[in-house]
Order: sequence, then structure tokens, then C-alpha cells
Amino acid sequence: MAKGSQLSQLKAALSQAGLTGNHTNGKKRTRAISDKEKDRAKKAAKLQEIQQKLNPFDVKVTKVKHDVGGRKIRGVSGRPAQSKQAGLEQRKRTLLKEYEEKGHAGGIIDRRFGENDPTMSIEERMLERFTKERQRASRAGAFNLEDEDELTHYGQSLSNLDDFDNAGLTLEDDDEEDPGQISREAVEKAHFGGFEDESDHEDEPERKKSKAEVMAEVIAKSKEHKMLRQIEKERDENIRHQLDEDFDSIRDLLYSQKPSVADVIPSTTVTAEPTKENPATIDADYDQRVRELAFDQRAKPKDRTKTDEEIALEQKEQLEKAEQRRRKRMLGLEDSEDEDGQPKAKRRKGGDDLDDDFHEEVEEEWDGLGNGLGGQPDHGEEEDDGEAESSEDDDEDQGGDEEEDDDDSQDSEDEEGELGEHDTLVPSRNEANRPKPKTSSELPFTFECPSSHDEFLEIVDGLDDGDVPTVVQRIRVLHHPSLSPDNKHKLQVLNHVLIDYVLYITSPPSPRFGLLTSLLPHLLALSRSYPTQSAEYFVAKLRLMHQNLRRGVAKGPLDPEAKTWPGIPELTLLRVIGAIWPTSDLNHIVVSPTRLLMGAYLGLGRVRSISDIASGLFLSTLLLQYEQVSKRLVPEALSFSVAAVLHLAHTPYVDAASVPGTFALPDFRADACRILALDAKKAKDTVIRKTNILALLSNASSDQQVKVDLLNTSLDLIGRFADLYKGLDGFIELFDPVRDILEAVETKRLPACLKTSLSPLQDKLKKMLHFARQSRQPLLLQVHKPIPIATYIPKFESSSSSYMRRQDPDRERNEAAKLRNQYKEERKGAIRELRKDARFLATVEQEKQKEKDRAYHERMKRVFGSLEGERAEQKAMEREKAKDKRRSGRK
Repeated sequence: MAKGSQLSQLKAALSQAGLTGNHTNGKKRTRAISDKEKDRAKKAAKLQEIQQKLNPFDVKVTKVKHDVGGRKIRGVSGRPAQSKQAGLEQRKRTLLKEYEEKGHAGGIIDRRFGENDPTMSIEERMLERFTKERQRASRAGAFNLEDEDELTHYGQSLSNLDDFDNAGLTLEDDDEEDPGQISREAVEKAHFGGFEDESDHEDEPERKKSKAEVMAEVIAKSKEHKMLRQIEKERDENIRHQLDEDFDSIRDLLYSQKPSVADVIPSTTVTAEPTKENPATIDADYDQRVRELAFDQRAKPKDRTKTDEEIALEQKEQLEKAEQRRRKRMLGLEDSEDEDGQPKAKRRKGGDDLDDDFHEEVEEEWDGLGNGLGGQPDHGEEEDDGEAESSEDDDEDQGGDEEEDDDDSQDSEDEEGELGEHDTLVPSRNEANRPKPKTSSELPFTFECPSSHDEFLEIVDGLDDGDVPTVVQRIRVLHHPSLSPDNKHKLQVLNHVLIDYVLYITSPPSPRFGLLTSLLPHLLALSRSYPTQSAEYFVAKLRLMHQNLRRGVAKGPLDPEAKTWPGIPELTLLRVIGAIWPTSDLNHIVVSPTRLLMGAYLGLGRVRSISDIASGLFLSTLLLQYEQVSKRLVPEALSFSVAAVLHLAHTPYVDAASVPGTFALPDFRADACRILALDAKKAKDTVIRKTNILALLSNASSDQQVKVDLLNTSLDLIGRFADLYKGLDGFIELFDPVRDILEAVETKRLPACLKTSLSPLQDKLKKMLHFARQSRQPLLLQVHKPIPIATYIPKFESSSSSYMRRQDPDRERNEAAKLRNQYKEERKGAIRELRKDARFLATVEQEKQKEKDRAYHERMKRVFGSLEGERAEQKAMEREKAKDKRRSGRK
């Protein structure tokens, strides 16, 4: 390239490329368009090359370390400015468009004519759309005669005129029977085309219809559909008119009066022909019927969804009405209202109502029994009831004072727990205050909400067990919280009463567990409705049970009179707690004390008889149910189950020290427990049955069948605890001694039914311990790559080629390395592109903010300019006023 300035270099390059100057040789010749396009492309390429040569800084060249001739290497030279500009343009087309459309919600707008107009019918919409389309087409070709709707001449349509009318020829639509006319069919066959076969035209394709023919066909179809709809509409109108005409006869049937005797008996006289009705009579009948329709009662909704308050109120009213009818029925009185709610007339006493003291003249109300049989009312029971209530209140006050004393001083509570007498969970009823059984077998419908356990016993006294849940349900309905503000407190007291009643019905000598099952849903519902008050009452019962346990332990755990094991009411309460409250919580206000209390029973109680073992196994079963979800370890339950096996089965162990493991066995081989062992000879023919906990706790029987059932229950509990605790880390240490104890049981002295239960349990524990040992791994240090020792020995390469050094002889490792390198490059490229996109978006945001700031500053400048102009005018006016004042002062 020539030296000099940029302008001289540009001129020299353009002249050398032949892009400047006149190069025509004086001959004018026409060239093809393709040649011109090729010349234009060549000229653009030459200009691009010249531009690149003139700007050498726009090209980035990477120096090659080893230049080999004839080898093409990618990436040696590049144009960063162009690539950057291309990237910006691409981001403007893609990324910027997405950024601008971010957050926009698109949609389709229906712009069809009349689509959103509900007043237009379908035919009107179609007609308007067709008119708009024709108008649009006519605008496109204003002088196109083929698209005209209709051409006229002197007011007559040209389509109805024929050029051959005067020549004696008619159109094909004319009547062909007129003489002297030639039909179209004859002309086609005989004159112009009669020598061609019809089959020659069948193979030819159909002629494409013109636009006018298509539109004519559309119009014809539209008219046809419109005509069909009009016919259907007329048919519906005819049917409607027919129904209107028949309505008079239907109305006469609906509102006709009862036929009289004269109408029923046919007349023998000949009736005259009916005469025409008077129009005035017809109008009067019409007016009368309109008035009847106006005064008809409107329909009212009957199946409206009622609220809980309305449902409760309706149920209460139904029970109260039923109770009123029952009382009147018992007293022999008639209902004052019939089924329709209308009051009945009072019936006068007659001869059928005779009694010993019947007097017809007396108008007093009859009580159904006669005044002579009733006698004077007995007030003794009411006085007794009042005394019972007062004594009950005193007991409650004393119980409240005791609770306050317990909360105030812990030392006094300890003294009472150690020296006091055993307290019952539910105080026994005073037999003197027991009311007489009800003579009526019919259950009342309304009851007062009991405020104490004794009142509830008075309510249910004399009732069957199946009627007690009904009584509770009716009390809950009658005292629903939505009916009165005081009902909430009454239902809370009812919850406490039901807890006491559950303990009462499960007390010996005749516990009623069927009634407990039917009452449990009501107790559960009340506890969920008032959880705080219910939990406090349950905790109070648990506190009383713990106090009794402390008294029994203080008296002596081996004393037969010491009650260190729970009875049937206590076990029932523990079972009810597990059914009402969630047992899987980490900490619970009721369940946590219950779990501690059951552990205290199993840990502090001493085995003295079969009933103690039965009570302990029942507690272990309850703890198993409690921990079924949380799977917490309860060592007392497992230890007692193993102790029960040692007490009931024969083992070679002499004392508790020789037993493997660390189980608590204070009563093993004691004098009172030696008689608990199973006798093989007597229990030879026994069969495993379901343990009857009621019989065991009521009667301390030492039957061999009872021992077999309890031993089978102990083995079953050990298997269930193994399934529960198999995921613990200490499973091996916990159940390895248990397996040794079970293997040491003398199977020769066991009946056949227990052998079938013991052998599978031993195999099960053996497999579980084997799997636990396999899954247990010893503790290891942190696994990491070993640190190599530093070396100064030089590394010698067997191959001199760097390419061969990078190649791995293993093909799979080589492919994996390639994929890793490719992934690394792609990752770097993606990160680089994301950073460029972020910079581009930041630039766009910055430009947008600059534009906002510029618009804001311009707006503020205009505002300040206007304010400054107004201020300048104001100052000018003030100066003029000041001048005028000075001038007036001089004068």
C-alpha cells in the first residue's frame, strides 16, 4: 500500500481496485441483472478488504510458536471489535427483546364485527361481516365490474334480461312447453357438441369457481339456514300457542271445585245447545285468575345449609318437644297441639275417666293418677339431696385446700405420701343417698348437665348400659356452647364427670368395659374441645396415682397390703390416655407424666403374685403401644418382660447375679416367687389362650393355664420389642443377653404349646443379631488422600512428543479426559457468555436510568424556568409598584 496520509492511501487503494474513474469503452450495451448483482457483490467485498487494510488495529493476531507451512490453524487471527459488535447485535435481537417483554401478559383480542355485541343475532352478524368484506373488496377494485353486486339499466336488473328475447329464444329457466322454442339440451347435443361422448367430459377436472360463484353459493346457504331457523321458530310458536289454548282446560282441572250431587247424577232432561259466552264474563274470569296468581304464595327454599349453631338449636328444640310429649303421655294428658302444630280443644272428662275420687262438678286439671292415690309429696329425698350436695361441696373445698397445700409446701406432700392412707381415684357413693330405680322404662329426652359425679350417677341410675351413651349425647346437645355462654363451663365439668364415671364403671367387682367403649367417643370429643381443662384433670389423676405408689413403697414393697401395682381402674385410665392424647410427641403435658408413672410402676414394684406379673405385663404392652411411632427405648418394659420369663419358666440360673445382662431382678429366686414357676406335669395338656386380665387382677389365681398364658405373653412382648428396637445402635448389647436367657430356658419342662412359641423367637433373635453385627462398622479416621513425601528426583519422559504424553493408553480414560476437558471449556464459555449478558443488561438498565434522569432533569428545568419567569415578572411588578410609590411621594 502506498505511503502517505489516510486519504491518499484510500484514493490509491480505490483506484488500484478499479472502483473509481470511468471504465466504459464508449460502447453502450445492455447487461443482465444477474451480472449487475455479481458486480455489486464484488465491489462490496473489495471495499470491505480495503477498509480492513486501512485499519490494522482492528485485527488481533496470535503468534504461532512453531509455524508449519501449509497448515491452517484456527484462532490465529481475530477481529474482536467485529465479534463484540456482532454479539451486541445478537443480544439486542434476542436478550433485549425478552427483557422488554418480561412481565407482559399477551392475549388474543377478538376484533370480529359484532362478536361482543349481545344484542345482535347470528344472522345479523354474518350479514354485517359479509357486507364489510364486500365493501373492502370493492375498495380494492373500484372499476371491477365482475365484483359488482348487481348491474341495472333504467331501474331493471341486467341479469333478468336476455339478449335473445326478441329473436324468439328464451332462457333455460323459461317454460319449455312454449311452442317454437329450442331447449338448451337439444342445442348442446345436436348443434354444438352432439358428436362428443359424455364420458369424455367425466375425466376432465372440475372448473375452478370464480369469486362471484363462491359468494353466491355462500349467500344461498346462508338464506337456506335462515329459512330453516324461521321454519323451526314458527313450529315452536305454533306449539306454544297450542299450549296456551290447552291451559284453560288444565287450569279448570287444577282449580275446579268439588262436584255437587246435581253434577254427579246425570240429568234426564235434554240440555239445550251451548250459547256463546259474554265477553264481559270472559274478562271478569281473566281478572279473577290474574288476582289469584298475584296472591299465590311464593316458593321458599327448604334445603338451605344450616350453621352449627342452628343445627344445635334445632336438635335441642326437638329433644325438648319430645320430652314434653313423653311427660304428657306418662301423665295421661293429651297433647295440646296436633301434628300440624294447631292447638287441640280440651277434652272434658267423661265416664271412661272414672276413678275413686271422681267428681264431675270439679273443674280442676286431672293429673292422671287421681288425687286420692298420690298422697302427700315426700320431701325427704330432696332434703337428702341437698345434704349430699352440701357435703359434696365441702369435699370439693377440702380437696381444693389440699391441692393448695400441696403446691405451697413440698415437704408436707412427702409426709402425706409416706404416712397417709391409700386414696381411691373415684370416691364411692353413699348407699343411703342412692335413689330408687325408675319405674318408667322410657328414656327421658332432656337432662340437666351434672355438676358432679354423684349427680351423673343419679341421672343414669336404673338405666341400661346401652342408654348411658344416649344420655350423654342428649346432654351435649342440650348444652351446646353456642346456645348459652355458661354451657362451655358445664361441658368442661361434664368432661371431668365422664373421666370419673369411666373409673367408676371399671372398678371391681363387676367392671363394664362395653360401656367404656361406647363412652370413649364422647370423652374424646370433649377432650379435643377443651384440651387444657381435660389435661389438667388427667394430670390430677396421675398425681393421685403417683402419690398412692409412693405410699405403697414407703409402707413396704413386699407387704401384701401395699398397693404398688395399678388396679383395673388405674390401668383403664392409662389406656384411655393413650387413646385420647398423642403418644409420639417428644414432650406432652399428659403423656410424658403417664410414661414416667408406668416406668415407676415397673421399676419400683416388687413381684409378689401372679396378679402383679399380669399388671406389669399389661403396663409393658401399653408402653409398647405408646412407643410404636416414636420408637423410644423403655428399658423398664423390656426388663420386666425378661423377668416374667425368668419367674415363670425353669432356668439353670441360681440367683440374679448369674443371669447374663444387667436386668433388674430384685425378686428372682425369692421365697414368694418360687411358687410362680410353671409345673410341667400339670401344664402338659394346656393350650395357649388369650389372657383374661380382668380375672387375673380380680382373683389371684395360680392356675397352670394362667401361667402358660402369661409366659406366652412375655415371649410375644420380647419379640415385639425386638422388632421395635432393631434400628438402635445398641441392639446387640441390649438383646444379646436376652437371647442367652431364652436359650437357657429348659424346654423339657415346658408344654408343647410354649415350645412352638419359644423356638421361632430364638431363631428370630439369632438372625437379627447376625444382621446387626454385619451392619455395624468400626469407627475409622477421616478418609482422605495420602499426602506424598516430597522428592527431588528428576522426572524422565519416555516419549519426546508432547502429544503422545497427553494421550492415555487406556481408551476409556482417554475418552473420559476428553469429556472432562470439553465440559471445562463449555463451562468456561457459558460463564463468559453469562457475564457478557449481565454486562449488557446492566448497560441497558443504566441507559434506561440515564434516560429517566435526563427526562426528570429536563422536567425540573422547565418547572424551575417557569417558576423563575414568574418570579422575575413578580419582581418586575414589585419594582414598578415601588417606582409608582416613589413618584407619588415626590408629588
